[in-house]
Amino acid sequence: MATSPPGAAPLQRDQAIERNDADAVEAALAASGDASAFERLYRAHVARIHSLVRRMLDDQDADEVTQDIFVRAWQKLGTYRGEAAFGTWLHRLAVNVILGQRQRLGQRRERFLPDDSALEVVAGRSQPPEAALDFEAAIARLPDGARQVFVMHDVEGYRHEEIAGFLGLAVGTSKSQLHRARMALRRHLNG
Repeated sequence: MATSPPGAAPLQRDQAIERNDADAVEAALAASGDASAFERLYRAHVARIHSLVRRMLDDQDADEVTQDIFVRAWQKLGTYRGEAAFGTWLHRLAVNVILGQRQRLGQRRERFLPDDSALEVVAGRSQPPEAALDFEAAIARLPDGARQVFVMHDVEGYRHEEIAGFLGLAVGTSKSQLHRARMALRRHLNG
């Protein structure tokens, strides 16, 4: 079995079976070097992780960042202790990788806007009302900061305190960005 960092007890196969958690069993097998078990975990979780990446980054980066997340998961499997569901552990790791990617791309400083000027671009609908509505496209048109907070809060279910911790901003800023995103989406969708 892979070595664990100090203070992290590895998930034992017997504990995982006792919990009757299929992902925990697969994670324990994968941590011991079973590539087939990791492939099963990958197949079970790739769609949700890819969707998260697409919502928080540009579509052009989604495939590469999703791949990076699973590479990092493979490397960090020894730190999974089974205290939370594997999907929860993977999701948190994914958010950390996504935020790191945004920081590396230099987008962090441009993420939050002092005013609503850029949000006005989202307000109008460029297609006739009878055209099909594409919610994903509306989300993608939001400015980065508003989009991140909206996805993390309304789509993924994080609380403002958690979002503020992830993104390094005040709770009030998170709430403000969420409000702006919702208003811009409402104007766009009702347009």
